[in-house]
Amino acid sequence: MIVLKATQDKVLAVLQSVSGIVERRHTLPILANVLIRKTGNALQLTTSDLEIQIRTTAELGGDTGEFTTTVGVRKVIDILKTMPSDQTVSLETSQNKLILKGGKSRFTLQSLPAEDFPLVQEAAGFGPAFSVPQKVLKNLMGQVSFAMAVQDIRYYLNGILFVAEGNTLSLVATDGHRLAFSSATLDVEVPKQEVILPRKTVLELQRLLSDADGAIEMQFANNQAKFSFGGMEFVTKLVEGKFPDYNRVIPKNHKNSITLGRAPLLASLQRTAIMTSDKFKGVRLNLEPGLLRVASNNAEQEEAVDELDIDYGGDTIEIGFNVSYLIDALTNMSQDMVKVDLSDNNSSALLTIPDNDHFKYVVMPMRI
Repeated sequence: MIVLKATQDKVLAVLQSVSGIVERRHTLPILANVLIRKTGNALQLTTSDLEIQIRTTAELGGDTGEFTTTVGVRKVIDILKTMPSDQTVSLETSQNKLILKGGKSRFTLQSLPAEDFPLVQEAAGFGPAFSVPQKVLKNLMGQVSFAMAVQDIRYYLNGILFVAEGNTLSLVATDGHRLAFSSATLDVEVPKQEVILPRKTVLELQRLLSDADGAIEMQFANNQAKFSFGGMEFVTKLVEGKFPDYNRVIPKNHKNSITLGRAPLLASLQRTAIMTSDKFKGVRLNLEPGLLRVASNNAEQEEAVDELDIDYGGDTIEIGFNVSYLIDALTNMSQDMVKVDLSDNNSSALLTIPDNDHFKYVVMPMRI
C-alpha cells in the first residue's frame, strides 16, 4: 500500500523546512519525530519542541490515500540526502512502521502513534494580524539579532523585542553591553503591541524567511506569537518579563560626530583585532581633527596601530571598545557610509546610517 510518491527533492525540501526546531536530545522520544498527515494530494508536516511548533502543507501529488503517523525526522532526512534529487521515493505505513523506498533501496523505520504527538495549544486572544514582506522582516532581524544575549540569567535579554505601533514595526536586541534597533514602515495602522520573541524562534525564522516578495503575517497574544508565510504556520511561546527601556539607552545630543566609509572602518578594526587577546577584545580609538587612530595590544606586548584620514574637527577623544561589538554591527550593515557619534571618553557610542532613522546601534565603552 503506497500512500505517497514524489521526487526526493520535493520531500526533502518540506521535511527540512520543519526540522530546524527538532532537538538532538529529548525527554520525550516523540519530539524527535515529525507528525505526517496525508489527505488526498496534500501532505501536512508538523514538528514541535513544546514551545515552538512549525507546520507546513505541501501539494506533492502521488496517490490519493490517507494516513497519519510520526517518524524520526533526522533519520528520514539523512536517508533522503543519500538519494539523487530526481529519484521518486515512496512512503507507506505498515502497523507501527514506516517504509521508505527509493530506487532499489528500502528502509523500515519505527513510527509512534500520531495521537501521542504533543501539539502546542494555540492562545485564544490573538491581536489583529498585520503583514510585512518576508525580506523586510528578514532584513530587520539581521540588523539586530547579533546583539541578542546568549543564556543570560536575565532571560528577557535572550531574544528580540518586537514593537508594533501605528504604522511602524521596531525590533530591538541587547545583551547589556550593546543595543541594536531597527524599524520598518507597515502598510497598515496597528494598535500598540510589545512582545519578546525567544532567541531560538528568531534564529529559526531567519533560516526560513525568504528574500522573495511574499508576505509574512504576524499575530501576537499575551504568551504566544503566530507567523504565517509561504504555506507555513509558525507558533511560538513568548519570553515573559520586562524588556529594558531602549529609548533611555540610545544617547541623544552628541557633541562629536564623524561620517566615514563603513568598509575602510571595518577593515581597520579587523586588522587591529588580530593583536587583541582572546579574553580581552579591547581596541582604543583616538579621535583628533582629521584623523582616527585605531590601536590594540596584548599580553605578549604585541601591538597594532591603524590610521584613517577623516573629515572631523571636534574634540580629541580616546575611548576603548570591545572590537567584536563594533565588527558585528558593521558586518551586519550593507550601506557604504556609517556615522559615529561620541560625547566623551566615558560615554556610549552611537552608530547610525547617515540620513536614516531606521537603524541605531549603541555600544558601551570599556576601560583599557
